Amino acid sequence: AGMRFFLQYVGCFFAFFSTGFLIASTWTDCWMVNADDSLEVSTKCRGLWWECVTNVFDGIQTCDEYDSIFAEHSVKLVLTRAMMITADILAGFGFLFLVLGLDCVKFLPNEPLIKLRICLVSGVTLLIAGLPGITGSVWYAIDVYVERSSLVFHNVFLGIQYKFGWSCWLGMAGSLGCFLSGALLTCCMCLFRETSSGRLHSAYSLRKGYSSAGTIVTNVHLPSSQTATAKMYAVDTRV
Repeated sequence: AGMRFFLQYVGCFFAFFSTGFLIASTWTDCWMVNADDSLEVSTKCRGLWWECVTNVFDGIQTCDEYDSIFAEHSVKLVLTRAMMITADILAGFGFLFLVLGLDCVKFLPNEPLIKLRICLVSGVTLLIAGLPGITGSVWYAIDVYVERSSLVFHNVFLGIQYKFGWSCWLGMAGSLGCFLSGALLTCCMCLFRETSSGRLHSAYSLRKGYSSAGTIVTNVHLPSSQTATAKMYAVDTRV
């Protein structure tokens, strides 16, 4: 029981921070940052929804939102948005399921097997959430790196060159955390569920055996003289 509680709390810890990292990476503005810091007097960051410019000297930040979601955007931007939003929703549901499945939460307190199944569903959901998250963030980072490398290889300088920023790192970290918490919940909770099911089955069989034995003992030890006396009493009453 102690090990099960420990694994639940560790899984909940990773699920909480992973969900927070995924949501933060989706709605922050630094997926791409300018790589030529020594030549620039401002830091330029691009996110999935807007682009911000921060002055290095006074720290004043100016942000410009992109056009409407119905406007024409690059395939990289649209697919990354879709995958990160999907990962956010799945990770959020997985974390909520995990909270309901914790033993310290007073939800179905008399149904330990159902709570274990809830933890298992939470683990599967977190594993699924990590897939679009890691795909979107890694693909975005690789695309930025390939674009920059191709410009450097062809000696093309367009003024501002970008590298992937901390929002992209947050997406990767959140996705890996979802994988870790999901693996803990699915693998370990399956073992605990089998153990708990076996104990319940053994206890039920033991109770059934005791009740059957008690019936047999009662029938065996029933005095035969009581049966004969009852019959004689019945005959005398009729007469």
